[in-house]
This record gives sequence, C-alpha cells and structure tokens, in this order.
Amino acid sequence: MESVGTAIGSYAPDFELPGVDGEVHHLARYLERYKAVGVVFMCNHCPYVGYYLDRLKQVQTDFQAQGFTLIGINPNDAEQYPADGFEPMKAFATEKDLNFPYLRDVTQDVAQTFGAAKTPQIFLLNQQGKLCYVGAIDDNAQDPGAIKQQYLRGAIDQVLQGQAPSPASTEPVGCSVKWRQ
Repeated sequence: MESVGTAIGSYAPDFELPGVDGEVHHLARYLERYKAVGVVFMCNHCPYVGYYLDRLKQVQTDFQAQGFTLIGINPNDAEQYPADGFEPMKAFATEKDLNFPYLRDVTQDVAQTFGAAKTPQIFLLNQQGKLCYVGAIDDNAQDPGAIKQQYLRGAIDQVLQGQAPSPASTEPVGCSVKWRQ
C-alpha cells in the first residue's frame, strides 16, 4: 500500500484515536499541553519495537518534565496479525509497563497520512504541529551499547530549544507496517 506522507515542515495530520486506557486521544489536545510530541508507530509483535521499547520509555522519562510526550500508535492489520489487536495491545501496555499512551489506528488512515512505513518509526512534532523529524530512534537497534547517533534525543533537544533538528530525517529501521489487503 502506498503511503501519502507528511513532509518535514508541514503540519501533521490531526487524529482522534482510542487508547488502551479507554480514552479517546486527540493530537490537538497534546499540542496544547506539550512543546514537542513524538508519534511513534509501533506494534506488539515486531522484534525491533522490542529492541527499542526500553529506550523509548527512557526518552519519555527523561524529557517529559521539559514539555515532551511520546504517543505510540499501532496501525497494523489485526486480521492478519491478531497479536496486534486492541485487546492484546492492552495486555502489552500493562506487561511492558508503558509510560506513554498507546493508541489503535484501525483504519490505518493516520499511518497513511503521516507516511509511516516501519515499526518503530518516529515522527517528531513541534508545538505548532509541524513535522520536524522523521525516522529512526538511533543508529543501533540491537546493541544499545554501540549507539553512536541518538537521533530522537538530539531532535527532541533541538525542537525544545526552538531549533530545526539536524538531521531532519533518517532511514527508519524495523518491520514493515502490516497494511490491510
């Protein structure tokens, strides 16, 4: 399936999606409260999400007091991948002790309009809702001890300081989004 995509510097598509917490989450409400919002397309079964999950939770912990939040969105087709359904997402969030919202994109419209291709893939927005960074979390999925480039952390720092991140994009590493047939 072809994704439409949001260009760096363009406004991110607004969304209203159900979360594993039983609430409906609206991007505009987050932009009112936070200086930067990291939307991470993720799922339950991708090994790369597993590699990065502790790092994502640490990013949330380290930056939340500075006006940042992560929002996890699962766009995968639950008919082909039942492990990515809403009920398994609830169990995943509890079991993995997620410290950020985890939302379900059943229609896959949000993933398509953002241009998500992989899980995990980061889309960092500034408070105006403009896309500032898209891509990978860092440069080493499987070995946290060998990381040389902390792309997401650097981009968050720059956005919180009112700067444009450099690099503004990197190649995401992970599993493909599982589009409906």
